Amino acid sequence: MPKRERLQQLAQEIERNPFVTDEELTRKFKVSIQTIRLDRLELGIPELRERIKMMAERTYDKVRSLQLHEVIGDVIDLQLDQSGISIFEIKEEHVFSRTGIARGHHIFSQANSLAVAVIDSEVALTASAEIRFIRQVQLHEKCIAKAYVRSISGKREKAKVDVFSYVGDEMVFEGHFLIYCTLKQLRNEGGSTRADRD
Repeated sequence: MPKRERLQQLAQEIERNPFVTDEELTRKFKVSIQTIRLDRLELGIPELRERIKMMAERTYDKVRSLQLHEVIGDVIDLQLDQSGISIFEIKEEHVFSRTGIARGHHIFSQANSLAVAVIDSEVALTASAEIRFIRQVQLHEKCIAKAYVRSISGKREKAKVDVFSYVGDEMVFEGHFLIYCTLKQLRNEGGSTRADRD
């Protein structure tokens, strides 16, 4: 493929999927990783981590129900009471050492914490969850979770949140969460605000 055509297609691919890695682009365009990095440089497109950081800085509301570091994965988009997106890279500590397959509770935790984070409430806790693991997630894959608030009760006591997780374009997990929420903060016996989450 001529360089000009490759650059054009590369820019289009990253525009279509800003979470694509250099390694994935290498396989798609059948060139070396150095070529991909040079192409990105020429196009003025930063590496994946910088793209995620830039997206996060400009596109999300402030999380109210959790501390941001309590959300599993990097939140890159959050519209409270509407939708949210997080990205979670599967590393050595997240997989079974013998198989390189991600342990399910990490995939669930990403989805569950995003379902809680998307609620515009001082307190939001998971009341129940119906989940399905669709395929195994492997070491070094990036899991993109997308949350959608389907309904919130009139008194803002409960919300229904659907979360779908993807690797590339392939769905790997789905969860349907019932979130208990309240505008009042829980207080412990000493009267101080309790911000801890399970």
